[in-house]
Amino acid sequence: VKRGSKSMRIVVDAMGTDARPTPDVIGAARASQEYSIDVILVGDSSKINEVLSRTRLQSSRISVVHAPDQISMTDKPSQVMRSKSDSSMHVGMQLVKNGEADAFVTMGNTGAAHAIATLSVLHRIPKVRRPALTALYRVQDQPMIFLDMGANADSKPEWLQQFGLMGAIYAETVLNLENPRVATLCNGEEEGKGNELTRQAQALMHQLHLNYVGHVEPKELLEGKADVIVVDGFVGNIFLKTFEASISYFADVIRQEVKKSWYSSLGALLMRPALRNVRQRLDTGEIGGAPLLGVNGVVIIGHGRADEHAVQNAINQARLAAQAHIVTKIVEGMQSLDARSEGLEIHRHDKIGRAHV
Repeated sequence: VKRGSKSMRIVVDAMGTDARPTPDVIGAARASQEYSIDVILVGDSSKINEVLSRTRLQSSRISVVHAPDQISMTDKPSQVMRSKSDSSMHVGMQLVKNGEADAFVTMGNTGAAHAIATLSVLHRIPKVRRPALTALYRVQDQPMIFLDMGANADSKPEWLQQFGLMGAIYAETVLNLENPRVATLCNGEEEGKGNELTRQAQALMHQLHLNYVGHVEPKELLEGKADVIVVDGFVGNIFLKTFEASISYFADVIRQEVKKSWYSSLGALLMRPALRNVRQRLDTGEIGGAPLLGVNGVVIIGHGRADEHAVQNAINQARLAAQAHIVTKIVEGMQSLDARSEGLEIHRHDKIGRAHV
Protein backbone atom coordinates (compact mmCIF):
# COMPACT_ATOMS: atom_id res chain seq x y z
CA VAL A 1 0.00 0.00 0.00
CA LYS A 2 1.48 3.34 -1.06
CA ARG A 3 -0.29 5.69 1.29
CA GLY A 4 1.33 6.74 4.54
CA SER A 5 -1.54 5.90 6.90
CA LYS A 6 -1.53 2.45 8.46
CA SER A 7 -5.31 2.36 8.87
CA MET A 8 -7.04 -0.15 6.63
CA ARG A 9 -9.14 1.40 3.89
CA ILE A 10 -11.89 -0.51 2.08
CA VAL A 11 -13.61 0.74 -1.07
CA VAL A 12 -17.32 -0.06 -1.26
CA ASP A 13 -19.39 0.10 -4.44
CA ALA A 14 -22.32 2.11 -3.12
CA MET A 15 -24.35 1.37 -6.26
CA GLY A 16 -24.18 -2.42 -5.97
CA THR A 17 -27.29 -3.78 -4.27
CA ASP A 18 -30.74 -3.99 -5.79
CA ALA A 19 -31.90 -1.34 -3.28
CA ARG A 20 -28.82 0.85 -3.80
CA PRO A 21 -27.42 2.88 -2.22
CA THR A 22 -29.12 2.53 1.17
CA PRO A 23 -27.97 -1.00 2.20
CA ASP A 24 -24.50 -0.34 0.78
CA VAL A 25 -24.04 2.93 2.66
CA ILE A 26 -25.51 1.76 5.97
CA GLY A 27 -23.59 -1.52 5.86
CA ALA A 28 -20.37 0.32 5.10
CA ALA A 29 -20.90 2.79 7.94
CA ARG A 30 -21.57 -0.01 10.40
CA ALA A 31 -18.47 -1.87 9.22
CA SER A 32 -16.35 1.25 9.65
CA GLN A 33 -17.50 1.56 13.24
CA GLU A 34 -17.38 -2.15 14.08
CA TYR A 35 -13.95 -2.89 12.62
CA SER A 36 -12.31 0.53 13.01
CA ILE A 37 -11.53 0.87 9.33
CA ASP A 38 -11.74 3.68 6.81
CA VAL A 39 -14.40 3.27 4.15
CA ILE A 40 -14.56 4.93 0.73
CA LEU A 41 -18.06 4.96 -0.77
CA VAL A 42 -17.97 5.16 -4.55
CA GLY A 43 -20.97 6.04 -6.69
CA ASP A 44 -23.51 8.82 -7.15
CA SER A 45 -22.29 11.25 -4.48
CA SER A 46 -25.62 13.06 -4.16
CA LYS A 47 -27.49 9.83 -3.41
CA ILE A 48 -24.77 8.59 -1.06
CA ASN A 49 -24.68 11.84 0.89
CA GLU A 50 -28.47 11.88 1.10
CA VAL A 51 -28.42 8.48 2.83
CA LEU A 52 -25.59 9.55 5.11
CA SER A 53 -27.42 12.72 6.17
CA ARG A 54 -30.81 11.03 6.50
CA THR A 55 -29.46 8.28 8.72
CA ARG A 56 -26.94 10.51 10.52
CA LEU A 57 -24.05 8.20 9.70
CA GLN A 58 -21.44 10.86 8.99
CA SER A 59 -18.01 9.94 10.27
CA SER A 60 -14.46 11.10 9.76
CA ARG A 61 -13.68 7.52 8.66
CA ILE A 62 -16.19 7.63 5.78
CA SER A 63 -15.35 9.41 2.54
CA VAL A 64 -17.22 9.67 -0.76
CA VAL A 65 -15.83 9.49 -4.29
CA HIS A 66 -18.16 10.39 -7.13
CA ALA A 67 -18.62 7.96 -10.02
CA PRO A 68 -21.23 9.09 -12.57
CA ASP A 69 -21.83 5.78 -14.35
CA GLN A 70 -23.98 3.02 -12.85
CA ILE A 71 -23.90 -0.65 -13.80
CA SER A 72 -27.19 -2.51 -13.62
CA MET A 73 -27.66 -6.22 -13.07
CA THR A 74 -28.78 -6.60 -16.68
CA ASP A 75 -25.75 -4.88 -18.23
CA LYS A 76 -23.51 -7.18 -20.23
CA PRO A 77 -19.84 -7.28 -19.14
CA SER A 78 -18.59 -6.56 -22.64
CA GLN A 79 -20.73 -3.40 -22.81
CA VAL A 80 -19.73 -1.93 -19.44
CA MET A 81 -16.08 -2.37 -20.35
CA ARG A 82 -16.49 0.11 -23.19
CA SER A 83 -19.41 2.35 -22.34
CA LYS A 84 -19.25 2.79 -18.55
CA SER A 85 -15.60 3.44 -17.79
CA ASP A 86 -16.56 5.90 -15.01
CA SER A 87 -18.66 3.37 -13.14
CA SER A 88 -18.37 2.80 -9.41
CA MET A 89 -16.67 -0.52 -10.16
CA HIS A 90 -14.03 1.03 -12.42
CA VAL A 91 -13.34 3.93 -10.07
CA GLY A 92 -13.32 1.75 -6.95
CA MET A 93 -10.95 -0.87 -8.34
CA GLN A 94 -8.66 1.86 -9.66
CA LEU A 95 -8.28 3.11 -6.08
CA VAL A 96 -7.08 -0.35 -5.10
CA LYS A 97 -4.71 -0.52 -8.06
CA ASN A 98 -3.25 2.90 -7.17
CA GLY A 99 -2.56 1.77 -3.62
CA GLU A 100 -5.12 4.19 -2.17
CA ALA A 101 -7.18 1.33 -0.72
CA ASP A 102 -6.63 -2.23 0.44
CA ALA A 103 -9.71 -3.94 -0.99
CA PHE A 104 -12.86 -3.47 -3.08
CA VAL A 105 -16.35 -4.72 -2.21
CA THR A 106 -19.37 -4.85 -4.51
CA MET A 107 -22.83 -6.35 -4.40
CA GLY A 108 -23.32 -5.53 -8.05
CA ASN A 109 -23.25 -7.33 -11.39
CA THR A 110 -20.91 -10.31 -10.90
CA GLY A 111 -19.99 -10.67 -14.56
CA ALA A 112 -19.17 -6.98 -14.85
CA ALA A 113 -17.06 -7.06 -11.68
CA HIS A 114 -15.14 -10.05 -12.99
CA ALA A 115 -14.55 -8.52 -16.40
CA ILE A 116 -13.49 -5.11 -15.07
CA ALA A 117 -11.14 -6.62 -12.50
CA THR A 118 -9.59 -9.12 -14.91
CA LEU A 119 -9.42 -7.26 -18.20
CA SER A 120 -9.59 -3.56 -17.41
CA VAL A 121 -8.18 -2.49 -14.06
CA LEU A 122 -6.45 -5.00 -11.77
CA HIS A 123 -5.58 -7.78 -14.23
CA ARG A 124 -4.42 -11.28 -13.36
CA ILE A 125 -1.70 -12.21 -10.93
CA PRO A 126 1.37 -13.42 -12.87
CA LYS A 127 1.17 -17.13 -13.76
CA VAL A 128 -2.59 -17.31 -13.04
CA ARG A 129 -4.30 -18.76 -16.10
CA ARG A 130 -7.83 -17.74 -15.12
CA PRO A 131 -9.25 -16.00 -12.03
CA ALA A 132 -11.94 -17.91 -10.16
CA LEU A 133 -15.24 -16.78 -8.69
CA THR A 134 -15.76 -18.31 -5.29
CA ALA A 135 -18.55 -18.97 -2.84
CA LEU A 136 -18.21 -19.28 0.93
CA TYR A 137 -20.60 -21.37 3.01
CA ARG A 138 -20.63 -22.68 6.54
CA VAL A 139 -21.21 -26.43 6.55
CA GLN A 140 -21.23 -28.31 9.85
CA ASP A 141 -20.28 -24.95 11.40
CA GLN A 142 -17.03 -24.86 9.42
CA PRO A 143 -16.26 -22.46 6.54
CA MET A 144 -16.00 -24.03 3.10
CA ILE A 145 -14.82 -22.36 -0.11
CA PHE A 146 -16.07 -23.40 -3.56
CA LEU A 147 -14.37 -22.44 -6.84
CA ASP A 148 -14.98 -21.83 -9.70
CA MET A 149 -18.58 -20.69 -9.44
CA GLY A 150 -19.06 -19.39 -12.95
CA ALA A 151 -16.16 -17.35 -14.28
CA ASN A 152 -14.94 -20.13 -16.57
CA ALA A 153 -17.67 -22.28 -18.09
CA ASP A 154 -15.16 -24.12 -20.27
CA SER A 155 -12.19 -24.98 -18.10
CA LYS A 156 -8.91 -26.83 -18.54
CA PRO A 157 -7.27 -29.24 -16.08
CA GLU A 158 -4.41 -26.81 -15.35
CA TRP A 159 -6.93 -24.14 -14.39
CA LEU A 160 -8.62 -26.46 -11.88
CA GLN A 161 -5.21 -27.25 -10.44
CA GLN A 162 -4.60 -23.56 -9.88
CA PHE A 163 -8.09 -23.14 -8.42
CA GLY A 164 -7.23 -25.82 -5.88
CA LEU A 165 -4.00 -24.07 -4.93
CA MET A 166 -5.59 -20.61 -4.64
CA GLY A 167 -8.51 -22.00 -2.67
CA ALA A 168 -6.18 -23.78 -0.26
CA ILE A 169 -4.14 -20.62 0.26
CA TYR A 170 -7.30 -18.64 1.01
CA ALA A 171 -8.65 -21.30 3.34
CA GLU A 172 -5.43 -21.43 5.32
CA THR A 173 -4.54 -17.74 5.48
CA VAL A 174 -7.97 -16.08 5.65
CA LEU A 175 -10.32 -18.75 6.99
CA ASN A 176 -7.66 -20.01 9.44
CA LEU A 177 -8.09 -23.66 8.49
CA GLU A 178 -4.99 -25.68 9.28
CA ASN A 179 -3.93 -27.97 6.42
CA PRO A 180 -7.25 -27.49 4.54
CA ARG A 181 -8.68 -30.51 2.77
CA VAL A 182 -8.94 -29.97 -0.99
CA ALA A 183 -11.38 -32.03 -3.06
CA THR A 184 -12.72 -32.17 -6.60
CA LEU A 185 -16.49 -32.32 -7.00
CA CYS A 186 -17.42 -35.43 -8.95
CA ASN A 187 -20.12 -38.01 -9.60
CA GLY A 188 -18.25 -40.61 -7.58
CA GLU A 189 -15.57 -40.88 -4.90
CA GLU A 190 -13.39 -43.48 -6.61
CA GLU A 191 -10.10 -42.60 -8.27
CA GLY A 192 -10.59 -42.16 -12.01
CA LYS A 193 -14.28 -41.26 -11.78
CA GLY A 194 -15.73 -38.30 -13.65
CA ASN A 195 -15.32 -36.89 -17.13
CA GLU A 196 -12.01 -36.32 -18.90
CA LEU A 197 -11.59 -32.87 -17.36
CA THR A 198 -12.12 -34.16 -13.82
CA ARG A 199 -9.79 -37.13 -14.28
CA GLN A 200 -6.98 -34.98 -15.66
CA ALA A 201 -7.49 -32.37 -12.95
CA GLN A 202 -7.26 -35.08 -10.30
CA ALA A 203 -3.91 -36.24 -11.67
CA LEU A 204 -2.60 -32.67 -11.51
CA MET A 205 -3.92 -32.20 -7.97
CA HIS A 206 -1.79 -35.11 -6.80
CA GLN A 207 1.31 -33.19 -7.94
CA LEU A 208 0.68 -30.34 -5.49
CA HIS A 209 1.87 -30.19 -1.90
CA LEU A 210 -1.72 -29.96 -0.69
CA ASN A 211 -3.97 -32.04 1.52
CA TYR A 212 -5.82 -33.35 -1.52
CA VAL A 213 -8.48 -35.85 -0.41
CA GLY A 214 -9.65 -36.84 -3.90
CA HIS A 215 -13.15 -36.74 -5.36
CA VAL A 216 -16.23 -35.97 -3.29
CA GLU A 217 -19.89 -36.22 -4.15
CA PRO A 218 -22.42 -33.55 -3.09
CA LYS A 219 -23.54 -35.64 -0.12
CA GLU A 220 -19.97 -35.60 1.27
CA LEU A 221 -19.91 -31.83 1.00
CA LEU A 222 -22.86 -31.48 3.34
CA GLU A 223 -21.12 -33.79 5.78
CA GLY A 224 -18.16 -31.41 5.90
CA LYS A 225 -15.60 -33.83 4.46
CA ALA A 226 -13.63 -31.12 2.62
CA ASP A 227 -12.75 -27.45 3.02
CA VAL A 228 -11.89 -26.44 -0.56
CA ILE A 229 -14.14 -27.70 -3.36
CA VAL A 230 -12.76 -27.45 -6.89
CA VAL A 231 -15.08 -27.59 -9.89
CA ASP A 232 -15.31 -26.11 -13.38
CA GLY A 233 -17.34 -22.93 -13.71
CA PHE A 234 -20.25 -24.48 -15.60
CA VAL A 235 -20.98 -27.19 -13.04
CA GLY A 236 -20.04 -24.87 -10.17
CA ASN A 237 -22.56 -22.24 -11.20
CA ILE A 238 -25.34 -24.80 -11.49
CA PHE A 239 -24.41 -26.28 -8.12
CA LEU A 240 -24.38 -22.82 -6.51
CA LYS A 241 -27.78 -21.85 -7.86
CA THR A 242 -29.31 -25.23 -7.04
CA PHE A 243 -27.93 -25.14 -3.49
CA GLU A 244 -29.26 -21.66 -2.77
CA ALA A 245 -32.59 -22.34 -4.49
CA SER A 246 -33.02 -25.52 -2.43
CA ILE A 247 -32.61 -23.56 0.81
CA SER A 248 -35.28 -21.09 -0.32
CA TYR A 249 -37.58 -23.89 -1.45
CA PHE A 250 -37.46 -25.78 1.85
CA ALA A 251 -37.97 -22.54 3.78
CA ASP A 252 -41.12 -21.89 1.71
CA VAL A 253 -42.38 -25.45 2.27
CA ILE A 254 -41.96 -25.06 6.04
CA ARG A 255 -43.88 -21.76 5.99
CA GLN A 256 -46.69 -23.33 3.96
CA GLU A 257 -47.03 -26.29 6.31
CA VAL A 258 -46.96 -24.06 9.39
CA LYS A 259 -49.97 -22.11 8.13
CA LYS A 260 -52.12 -25.18 7.51
CA SER A 261 -53.40 -25.58 11.06
CA TRP A 262 -53.45 -23.87 14.43
CA TYR A 263 -51.40 -26.60 16.12
CA SER A 264 -48.75 -26.36 13.41
CA SER A 265 -48.59 -22.64 14.02
CA LEU A 266 -48.33 -23.28 17.76
CA GLY A 267 -45.51 -25.75 17.19
CA ALA A 268 -43.69 -23.23 15.02
CA LEU A 269 -44.09 -20.62 17.73
CA LEU A 270 -42.47 -22.94 20.26
CA MET A 271 -39.70 -23.74 17.80
CA ARG A 272 -39.10 -20.13 16.81
CA PRO A 273 -35.68 -19.83 18.52
CA ALA A 274 -34.46 -23.03 16.85
CA LEU A 275 -35.84 -22.00 13.46
CA ARG A 276 -34.18 -18.60 13.83
CA ASN A 277 -30.86 -20.33 14.46
CA VAL A 278 -31.35 -22.59 11.44
CA ARG A 279 -32.04 -19.58 9.26
CA GLN A 280 -28.93 -17.83 10.51
CA ARG A 281 -26.75 -20.86 9.81
CA LEU A 282 -28.04 -21.10 6.23
CA ASP A 283 -28.20 -17.38 5.46
CA THR A 284 -25.55 -16.37 2.91
CA GLY A 285 -25.77 -12.84 4.28
CA GLU A 286 -23.93 -14.04 7.40
CA ILE A 287 -20.81 -14.30 5.23
CA GLY A 288 -21.77 -11.47 2.91
CA GLY A 289 -19.47 -12.03 -0.02
CA ALA A 290 -16.66 -14.14 -1.42
CA PRO A 291 -13.36 -13.34 -3.13
CA LEU A 292 -12.52 -13.21 -6.80
CA LEU A 293 -9.23 -15.10 -6.60
CA GLY A 294 -6.42 -14.65 -9.09
CA VAL A 295 -6.65 -10.91 -9.74
CA ASN A 296 -4.01 -8.48 -8.53
CA GLY A 297 -6.07 -7.01 -5.71
CA VAL A 298 -8.62 -8.02 -3.08
CA VAL A 299 -12.09 -8.07 -4.65
CA ILE A 300 -15.12 -9.33 -2.71
CA ILE A 301 -18.41 -9.92 -4.54
CA GLY A 302 -21.78 -10.42 -2.85
CA HIS A 303 -25.46 -10.76 -3.76
CA GLY A 304 -27.50 -7.94 -5.23
CA ARG A 305 -30.33 -8.70 -2.82
CA ALA A 306 -28.01 -8.09 0.16
CA ASP A 307 -29.18 -5.99 3.10
CA GLU A 308 -26.96 -3.77 5.25
CA HIS A 309 -26.00 -6.72 7.47
CA ALA A 310 -24.73 -8.70 4.47
CA VAL A 311 -22.83 -5.66 3.18
CA GLN A 312 -21.16 -5.25 6.55
CA ASN A 313 -20.15 -8.92 6.56
CA ALA A 314 -18.80 -8.68 3.01
CA ILE A 315 -16.62 -5.76 4.07
CA ASN A 316 -15.36 -7.90 6.93
CA GLN A 317 -14.37 -10.59 4.43
CA ALA A 318 -12.40 -7.94 2.54
CA ARG A 319 -10.76 -6.80 5.76
CA LEU A 320 -9.69 -10.32 6.66
CA ALA A 321 -8.34 -11.01 3.17
CA ALA A 322 -6.34 -7.78 3.12
CA GLN A 323 -4.98 -8.41 6.61
CA ALA A 324 -3.82 -11.86 5.52
CA HIS A 325 -2.04 -10.40 2.46
CA ILE A 326 -3.88 -12.91 0.31
CA VAL A 327 -2.66 -11.47 -2.99
CA THR A 328 0.98 -11.76 -1.94
CA LYS A 329 0.40 -15.33 -0.74
CA ILE A 330 -1.16 -16.31 -4.07
CA VAL A 331 1.71 -14.67 -5.97
CA GLU A 332 4.14 -16.80 -3.96
CA GLY A 333 2.00 -19.89 -4.50
CA MET A 334 1.90 -19.38 -8.26
CA GLN A 335 5.69 -18.96 -8.38
CA SER A 336 6.10 -22.20 -6.44
CA LEU A 337 3.66 -24.02 -8.72
CA ASP A 338 5.42 -22.70 -11.82
CA ALA A 339 8.82 -23.82 -10.53
CA ARG A 340 7.44 -27.25 -9.68
CA SER A 341 5.81 -27.57 -13.12
CA GLU A 342 9.09 -26.71 -14.81
CA GLY A 343 10.86 -29.33 -12.70
CA LEU A 344 8.29 -31.98 -13.65
CA GLU A 345 8.61 -31.02 -17.32
CA ILE A 346 12.41 -31.27 -17.20
CA HIS A 347 12.13 -34.63 -15.44
CA ARG A 348 9.67 -35.86 -18.08
CA HIS A 349 11.90 -34.85 -20.99
CA ASP A 350 14.91 -36.34 -19.21
CA LYS A 351 13.10 -39.68 -18.97
CA ILE A 352 12.14 -39.46 -22.66
CA GLY A 353 15.73 -38.67 -23.58
CA ARG A 354 17.07 -41.65 -21.68
CA ALA A 355 14.46 -43.86 -23.31
CA HIS A 356 15.81 -42.97 -26.74
CA VAL A 357 19.44 -43.67 -25.82
